[in-house]
Amino acid sequence: MARVMAFGTFDGVHKGHEYFLKTAKSHGTELVVVIARDETIEIVKARAPVRSEKQRAKDVKALKIADKVVLGNKRDKLRIIERYKPDVICLGYDQQAFTSSLEEDLMRRNLTPTILRLGSFKPEIYKSSIIEPSYSPQP
Repeated sequence: MARVMAFGTFDGVHKGHEYFLKTAKSHGTELVVVIARDETIEIVKARAPVRSEKQRAKDVKALKIADKVVLGNKRDKLRIIERYKPDVICLGYDQQAFTSSLEEDLMRRNLTPTILRLGSFKPEIYKSSIIEPSYSPQP
């Protein structure tokens, strides 16, 4: 059983997120999605998220793609990876935060998942920075 882990803000889930999560899941048999904490978003994006971390987690769960949806660790961004020990980590095509030294950071902790950078799905339409985060999944 290959466990895949994907990370994101998911502040207003849209078709691009669905594509990302479905593609991530195709790389294994179990998908764990890590939702960025509110305070992490404030630091990385220099703005507060529109939706709370709990609401964003509910939105991702409602897609019924992920096997598990969890909140990231506030103090140690790699702790969640240590806990779930994924075989594969999928990064979004435009995901930059915490990725530049990810492979080296994981190796220091004796973690050796395959790291994949996934492609985009119509980024001229479905990119969070250009979408009003008003889309929410249908139940």
